[in-house]
Amino acid sequence: MADSLIPTSPGFETPLEMLEACHERLQAQLATLARLAAWLPEHGPDRQAQQAATNVMRYFDVAAVKHHQDEEDDLFPVLRERVDEARRGELGTLIDWILADHQRLFAGWAQMRARLECIARGESADLTPAAVEEFAGAYRRHIAREEGELLPVARSVLGAQDIEVLSGTMTARRRQ
Repeated sequence: MADSLIPTSPGFETPLEMLEACHERLQAQLATLARLAAWLPEHGPDRQAQQAATNVMRYFDVAAVKHHQDEEDDLFPVLRERVDEARRGELGTLIDWILADHQRLFAGWAQMRARLECIARGESADLTPAAVEEFAGAYRRHIAREEGELLPVARSVLGAQDIEVLSGTMTARRRQ
């Protein structure tokens, strides 16, 4: 297959696209969780289930945390500075919702992680499709608001220098 046909992931030089790519990777982890919940009743916490649980934990413990830091520590403050007065209230309400939702998502993750820790150790856990769907649904709603409401504002108000600064902080965060 020709290399030009292989899609490339955005890099940190395009931080808004990188945030969207992180959402795609998050969706992939949610799909893994759904497959794991479907796998367990027949196969139990076998090696494949243990590895899947470990991989999902690694993603949410590291990459998802950095993603939220990118937004909370870097993107939100600059957006609040750059948005015009007419949109400031609406943006503030959206950012406040996202921040509160991050806390709800972290609480949901703590419960999901406890189940996955058991599976990763080869122990049984109550990981049902319904529990996974509830967790995944919360993330899908969150992503929809960020991509449908927040990122369009960011694209309209951030300048080249803002993008460069975001790029630098996101890169530095991942080198820690």
